[in-house]
Amino acid sequence: MLTTTKIYLSSPHMGGSEQKFVDEAFATNWIAPLGPNVDGFEHDIQQYLGDDAHVAVLSSGTAAIHLALQLLGVSKGDEVLCQSFTFSASANPIIYQGATPVFIDSEVDTWNMSPELLEIAILDRIERYKKPKAIIAVHLYGMPYKATEINAIAKKYDIPVVEDSAEAFGSFYHGKACGTLSDLGILSFNGNKIITTSGGGALITPNETLKDKAVFLSTQARDAAVHYEHSHIGFNYRMSNVLAGIGRGQMEVLDKHVALRRKNFNFYKEHLSKYASISFLEEPDGCFSNRWLTCIKTTSFELREQIRHILLEDAIESRPLWKPMHTQPIFKDCLHFTDGTSEALFETGLCLPSGSNLSSTDLDRILNNILKTPNL
Repeated sequence: MLTTTKIYLSSPHMGGSEQKFVDEAFATNWIAPLGPNVDGFEHDIQQYLGDDAHVAVLSSGTAAIHLALQLLGVSKGDEVLCQSFTFSASANPIIYQGATPVFIDSEVDTWNMSPELLEIAILDRIERYKKPKAIIAVHLYGMPYKATEINAIAKKYDIPVVEDSAEAFGSFYHGKACGTLSDLGILSFNGNKIITTSGGGALITPNETLKDKAVFLSTQARDAAVHYEHSHIGFNYRMSNVLAGIGRGQMEVLDKHVALRRKNFNFYKEHLSKYASISFLEEPDGCFSNRWLTCIKTTSFELREQIRHILLEDAIESRPLWKPMHTQPIFKDCLHFTDGTSEALFETGLCLPSGSNLSSTDLDRILNNILKTPNL
């Protein structure tokens, strides 16, 4: 009996040299959350992002957002404006700090935070409560958000921006790497990301001083003393030297993975854009997306579900677009400034398999199943 091979939405894709760095960590007994791979991985990321980036590699992208809010002094009683159309990890650290999220809807050009609704929210909160402490904007699915407009509004009201680039490593905005466009940036190296360290993330800061403070907080905030002395609350957030070794090997294939994911997008677009019931998110001028996930927008919830179920029947994983945070049970009572954009995207949008390790046979199989959809 033949077993159908499952096609995953976005599975890890090793480049081949990761084992070398991991073996070196074992051979030299650098297993702890420090060592040459940690330093090397940070250096490699900094080289990729540009001279202004200072990188601390951490245990997750969520940890990076949490430390970013720590560095910005977000605390109980504060409000943080957060993109609603995103994964919950963008918003959860706001709660960790005892602060309150206020959710902002998307615009249709990039599916990311709406500058217009952002300014409306800022003015409302200044009038009714107090100025928000920070803004968390997200480059969703690898598509850069409108950084010029978002940064101009943030500067106008003197509110720092945390740039959630968890899905956008390898994306660029007017030639500048995503993760370096705002006050603080974050990356994720979770198993489904464009490169992975199994689990991991990074905080991107504009100077060495902030990086050093992040590293201090991420290693239990131990003061300089011969004994264990602590004058701050710290966290166990530093990446291990073993996982950083995987990251060093993955950095060698990052550009290749971006090219392969963009090739997947082009394949889907070439074969599916002829159908009026399916549309794709295009790159606005100045935007270069890593196309972490290829997403389609359909004309109805029913059609989206038909496609998803047909794929599922052949062991092909797909997924609805993110359910907006302001509609999640845990955040249902939070203030939000929305116009229905993200809710409509959630109802009709679908993420297609997009891994850089998809074969041409895999892509043909996915396409042939989609084309089985009645009344496509």
